[in-house]
Amino acid sequence: MDPLSSVLTLLKPRSYMAGGLDMGEPWSLAFGRYEGVKFHALVSGACWLAVEGVAAPLRIAAGDGILLPSGRPFRMASDLALPPVEALSVIPQPLNGGIFTYHGGGACLGLGGHVALSGDSAFLLEGLPPVIHLAKASDRAAMRGSLEQMIQELREPRPGSALIAQHLVSVMLVQALRLHLEAGAGGLGWLAGLADPQLRAALGCIHGEPARAWTLPHLAARAGMSRSAFAQRFKAVVGTAPIDYLIRWRMRLAGDRLATSRDTLAEIAAAAGYASESAFAMAFKRVMGCPPRGYGRRRQAEAAARPQALEPPDP
Repeated sequence: MDPLSSVLTLLKPRSYMAGGLDMGEPWSLAFGRYEGVKFHALVSGACWLAVEGVAAPLRIAAGDGILLPSGRPFRMASDLALPPVEALSVIPQPLNGGIFTYHGGGACLGLGGHVALSGDSAFLLEGLPPVIHLAKASDRAAMRGSLEQMIQELREPRPGSALIAQHLVSVMLVQALRLHLEAGAGGLGWLAGLADPQLRAALGCIHGEPARAWTLPHLAARAGMSRSAFAQRFKAVVGTAPIDYLIRWRMRLAGDRLATSRDTLAEIAAAAGYASESAFAMAFKRVMGCPPRGYGRRRQAEAAARPQALEPPDP
């Protein structure tokens, strides 16, 4: 499995909000802090986007996609000079499976969703900018199929439309991250490493065979680089040493199995590349901050308390 797929599979992205907003001018909506990732795609019209902490607002045109991975409050408006209205005070909940019309609609139609992430979402989000704007013609073409299907599901709901819309938001999240990678990514973290062809080869080894006894020379050879040049570039782009990254990834995989499986500690340790439970437990505590069993119990309790996908509104 490639690194992007393996990370997203581990984090189990699930959309618990998906729908459309059909806006009529004038309008200005404020959205508060949130967990996870938000995705918006403009189908028609245009609007402004202002994200807290980002100096310049963005002009969003029909066909553009926006990924908001930072959890920061943001505002969308026909005119940013307008006083904002709290979005949750006017948008009915839940929105899944439908399009909400505001001020009569007709000026700007947008589709979007809120994707929640399980586990250590910081591993995915580290290094990402607070807003990713997908505005190139090639980006729009890549997302067009998902957008068109989502429009159809929301405008002409049939049995299962709400669930399909939720899954399409997750699909568009993957598409947006892939397009961000193809554009060069930037920033600091594993996603930036995937944008580098040589580092991507080494990351593919780590994610493809995490239990293998990888060494710095092995990974450098897979990247086609000298050991010193590879270690230096990996640290500069990904933000950590290659072997430290390998250990972190092993522990995250182990943490997921502790929370979601009935495997024994010995089985989980072996799958992480450790011959003894004690060596694995020491490494796990050093990386994850608590012993393996305590981590598993905490994750299971968090999963039980986590809100599930919202039900679609009654017809």
